[in-house]
Amino acid sequence: MDAALVKLEAGPREKLRLALVVNGEDQEALVEPYKTLLEVLREDLSLTGTKHGCELGECGACAVLLDGELVLSCLVPAVECQGRSVTTVEGLRDGPELHPLQAAFADHGAAQCGYCTPGMLVAAKWLLDRKADATREEIAEALSGQLCRCTGYLQIYEAVESAGRAMRGLPPSPPVVSRIHGEADHG
Repeated sequence: MDAALVKLEAGPREKLRLALVVNGEDQEALVEPYKTLLEVLREDLSLTGTKHGCELGECGACAVLLDGELVLSCLVPAVECQGRSVTTVEGLRDGPELHPLQAAFADHGAAQCGYCTPGMLVAAKWLLDRKADATREEIAEALSGQLCRCTGYLQIYEAVESAGRAMRGLPPSPPVVSRIHGEADHG
């Protein structure tokens, strides 16, 4: 084991030109070929709403829509996103107007520390775009890959149900806390 270490000369890494559509806007970046979509979004495009969580695809904090499908951006090589469309949490609102999910999350107290919120919102959007009248069980199933350590999920499920109502043109449901306090004040 007395062999000498051999110094390896590493040349400069070539960057790749990545062109994709992010939140409806054409984007181009020079990126290292080893980067994930998550890293490109946060580091190269300065879209920090999508969160680094486990970086193993287990927590859902990095969820985005890729060509309309829910993916975990920590598992997607950026080079596979050439010419594709990405929607992040920053792309949910329409100008100054919050997406119904964002409004419902605020109204229902569905965000505690907020770390899981971007992934929850994107996953819930994916579901409600397909089925705005999703049942509680369908919501739980769709969000099963999103981990939250703060809320216990009840407020999140209620917020998604309320947003679904709003997206169907119905009045959003009031937050449970308001209903509890309202009953106590009138009872």
